[in-house]
Amino acid sequence: QVRLAESGGDSVQAGGSLRLSCATSAYGISSACMAWFRQAPGKEREGVAVISTGTGTTRYADSVRGRFTMSRDNAKNTVYLHMNSLKPEDTAMYYCAAARDYGVCYLARSYYGSWGQGTQVTVSS
Repeated sequence: QVRLAESGGDSVQAGGSLRLSCATSAYGISSACMAWFRQAPGKEREGVAVISTGTGTTRYADSVRGRFTMSRDNAKNTVYLHMNSLKPEDTAMYYCAAARDYGVCYLARSYYGSWGQGTQVTVSS
């Protein structure tokens, strides 16, 4: 059972920055795809960013590319989502997810079987 624990959500003004953290036991497997998803009220959960814990390869949704960066700290079993130039439309519950890396990490919700409880990000204009 992979355990995931998100933290770092907060309320910020537009243009501000936040760093979300996801502490995980997923590093116990050879390589994991660690992803961030978000879900706003009344909307579908969408993929934001993903990183391979083995290679460090990242992938981003078009809506956040250039503003968000994902990184990992293998020593701390933690992945991060660095969010800059935040916009009101970034307001959502952000979830960390994990899957085994078989060579390509996808941003599709159906690919992930382990999920955290979420952390709320609110961006005001």
